[in-house]
Amino acid sequence: MSTLTTAHAPKGLEGVVATTSGICYIDGERGVLAYRGIDIHELADNSSFEETCYLLWFGQLPSRNELKEMGARLAEARQLDASIYRHLETVPRHVSPMDVLRTMVSMLSFSDPEERSNEHEANIHKAIRLTSQIAMIVAAHDRIRKGKPVVQPDRSLSHAANFLLMLNGEYPSKTAERALDTALILHADHELNASTFAARVTAATLSDMHSAITSAIGCLKGPLHGGANEAVFHILEAIDRSGADPVEHVKGMLAQKKKIPGFGHRVYHTEDPRATHLRQMSRDLGKSNGEPKWFEFSRAIEEFVKAEKKLNANVDFYSASTYHTLGIDVDLFTPVFAVSRISGWTAHVIEQLDDNRLIRPRADYIGPTYPQHWVPLEQR
Repeated sequence: MSTLTTAHAPKGLEGVVATTSGICYIDGERGVLAYRGIDIHELADNSSFEETCYLLWFGQLPSRNELKEMGARLAEARQLDASIYRHLETVPRHVSPMDVLRTMVSMLSFSDPEERSNEHEANIHKAIRLTSQIAMIVAAHDRIRKGKPVVQPDRSLSHAANFLLMLNGEYPSKTAERALDTALILHADHELNASTFAARVTAATLSDMHSAITSAIGCLKGPLHGGANEAVFHILEAIDRSGADPVEHVKGMLAQKKKIPGFGHRVYHTEDPRATHLRQMSRDLGKSNGEPKWFEFSRAIEEFVKAEKKLNANVDFYSASTYHTLGIDVDLFTPVFAVSRISGWTAHVIEQLDDNRLIRPRADYIGPTYPQHWVPLEQR
């Protein structure tokens, strides 16, 4: 019997407060998400990803000069050691982009000049470098696996525009740039989700930033965390191929006891505030690209599931159609999540190391009653 509690610990640590943090505020009952106290709706409508990075890392909005400097520092960091490109060239074509990203991020530590330092300023520098480098790795690997030349960044462009340029080989429209920029803001942080907690646990051992981010990426790869938007788009593709009515297709899935991905959330008991913006982005991109069907399929499914199951769409649901319309392949959806979430991961690693204590929880023991005794082999 456990000596720690009188009742069993909740599965998945649901509702357990594990630490204090000044980065992200969530009110699941009211559907509130805020970074450093600023509501996500304000940031999505008015901010940029660069400004959001500054807010997460430094705890306040930047001045005009500070924001300009942040953009310049991210631009300067958009470079990869030649060894990274060489290794990307040798990756077997069947390897998933998330596996590639996990391995390449670990390799980035080999050429990082401050890899051995966990000082606050060194970790800020590494956060900036990793944010630029992860976007480059995702785009470069996709180009290489398709037999296309790697596209170098343009220092005059924003982070979002550079990623689309490096990925698609052409300068994005202002609509596409703003859509991705907003998506990056919306995905930047979400408190102690599985990958962020993994990063903090790793950092708490006084391991390095790159190890912590590698842990986070390994966690994000799991389909219960980062892969739901891929599953959503596979449903949209199936509807498109078959010509089926979206609602009838989903009814068929439910009849087979299949879960509909992209709905419900462990924290939010009302609409995920990020879904509010992604819904609008999916609609606007579909109209501007002359391909509204992905939004229309999604909207029909959302209305049915909400009416039938009383479940709200979460951040993954409309990000699927949004990313596809931006020219992003389905197996890149989760890596693009990492392109954004690196800003939040690094903010949490910095916060952890600024006031560190080893994270070492206990387990509620439910095994055989103590004491049991060893029995000689011939008596068993």
